[in-house]
Amino acid sequence: MERTRTPVVSGWFTETETEGTAAGAGATAAAGSAEGGFRLLGTRCSACAAVFFPREDAYCRNPHCPGDGLLEEVPLSPRGRVWSYTDGRYRPPAPYVSDPDAPWEPYTLVAVELPAEGMVVLGQAAPGITVADLAVGMEVEVVGGVLNETADTTWTTWHFRPVGPADADVAESPTPTGGRS
Repeated sequence: MERTRTPVVSGWFTETETEGTAAGAGATAAAGSAEGGFRLLGTRCSACAAVFFPREDAYCRNPHCPGDGLLEEVPLSPRGRVWSYTDGRYRPPAPYVSDPDAPWEPYTLVAVELPAEGMVVLGQAAPGITVADLAVGMEVEVVGGVLNETADTTWTTWHFRPVGPADADVAESPTPTGGRS
């Protein structure tokens, strides 16, 4: 049985279809995106040009905004620079969802600066990337990943991976062990 690809949070990212991969339910095409592929989606205020991620659909969060702006969906930069990073070496307590019988595997969190948007975005590093593989200022790119799989659903999310020749052949990060988020 083929699994349905479903974003963990609808409207936060988009992935265009590639051979053998269907875009997740709730994913939208990145309007005006020349690069296509996997992109985080934010919103931009038309009055003050502030960009938000996670997206804001109700009002501009910029306290200096003159107001009355519309919030428009925008694809965020596909690449940025490592601002900070750390690792998680323990299984978080409830309500975190994971299989208590599966062995726990540490994971790496990365804060990535997107200079064009003037923000820092937090995400998990692609599986196999550890703190030893990262450095502040290193260029990374956002890629699609799998958070969890059930019998009928593949829950998709985003990961960051270093940009470089060693990582050029990785199209999507594989399913993690232990059900991390």
